[in-house]
Amino acid sequence: MNILLLGSGGREHALAWKMAQSATQRVVTRRVKKLDKLFIAPGNAGTSDYGENVSLSPTDFTAVKKFVIEKAINMVVVGPEEPLVKGIHDFFLKDNELKNIPVIGPDAKGAQLEGSKDFSKQFMIKYGIPTAKYQTFTKENISEAFSFLEVLSPPYVLKADGLAAGKGVVIPNTIDEAKKELENMLLNSRFGASSAKVVIEEFLKGIELSVFVLSDGKSYKILPEAKDYKRIGEGDTGLNTGGMGAVSPVPFADKTFMKKVEERIIIPTVKGLKKENIVYKGFLFIGLIKVAGDPFVIEYNCRMGDPETEVVIPRIKSDILDLFEGVATQTLSKKKIEFDERTAVTVMLVSGGYPGDYEKGKVITGLDSVENSIPFHAGSAKKDGQIVTNGGRVIAITSYGNTMQEALKKSFANAEKINYEGKYYRKDIGRDLS
Repeated sequence: MNILLLGSGGREHALAWKMAQSATQRVVTRRVKKLDKLFIAPGNAGTSDYGENVSLSPTDFTAVKKFVIEKAINMVVVGPEEPLVKGIHDFFLKDNELKNIPVIGPDAKGAQLEGSKDFSKQFMIKYGIPTAKYQTFTKENISEAFSFLEVLSPPYVLKADGLAAGKGVVIPNTIDEAKKELENMLLNSRFGASSAKVVIEEFLKGIELSVFVLSDGKSYKILPEAKDYKRIGEGDTGLNTGGMGAVSPVPFADKTFMKKVEERIIIPTVKGLKKENIVYKGFLFIGLIKVAGDPFVIEYNCRMGDPETEVVIPRIKSDILDLFEGVATQTLSKKKIEFDERTAVTVMLVSGGYPGDYEKGKVITGLDSVENSIPFHAGSAKKDGQIVTNGGRVIAITSYGNTMQEALKKSFANAEKINYEGKYYRKDIGRDLS
């Protein structure tokens, strides 16, 4: 197969790394080629080790079509949420030249689980999926929003309805701060059009984790769970980021808890999607919080998380292209999925100033000295023969270990070997799980 992978982050590097392992597959005593050519659009300095980077925007569907036809692409795997929410799957289905090419990722209606917080909350309520109480507001009824805040107890959870690059959630500690943030979102467009609607939720106190599902629209496979760390500062302080590290498996997600997750959340979600006539083909990321032993949904995402992908994908022992073929042909239930029992952790190296303003183009050194870890590139590029920073999150250093501490020791050791001006990383990843 010729495959086009859309995206440019650590998630896409991890997917490219895994798909490249499917280049050949042993069938009985002969080897059958599974992957002929992998293209990554636009990719980064790391993805080019596993395929060919292409200067192509994932949301330029016309350009994607032209490339798919020119290169005889047999499957498109969509990494980030934006092209899914904008309807790339629908674009393929409606085009006579593309309709038979599988797209791994839901259609626009399915992607609304992430594209609209209000849609996803309505979906959860409709299908009895446990979640926090909420109401949705616009600038037209901001006075009602103020009244709703008054009946809640602090802290307060304010979410931009639309996509905001993982940063559209604000959790003020006082009512005055909450009202100010709400005005900022609704009246001053803090998150642009994404905060034209704001979902206000009750705050749930517990510990968070992420659960991942791969679905073909009829059946599903539960992937390894993970816990990520969103705050920039150690001790979970400071601004929200796209993610500073992740751990899998999650010690507190035991069999009893995961059975509750499957019965109360995953099964009702899959059944609900069917009832809504949504043929969901792709990854579903369920952000959960464990409250007094029970799971509640914080949010859905229509793709894999980042940096969770960098610990989840390395723990999948099965051929990922075989799983993707199962998604495409709705035969996923017949596929076997096996996991590595070891712990995988990732530690994210970020640019100085992130998640605020930061500079790009800083030369990265020390990558060739990394041992016993996998450096997944997130925001990097090649320039004049050197690898340079090209984003806020730069490198995710993933390691395996028989224990979380063993894996973390490797990642932290290699974090010291990689250098660039302004490098920063959290040194307390996993500490809350010890």
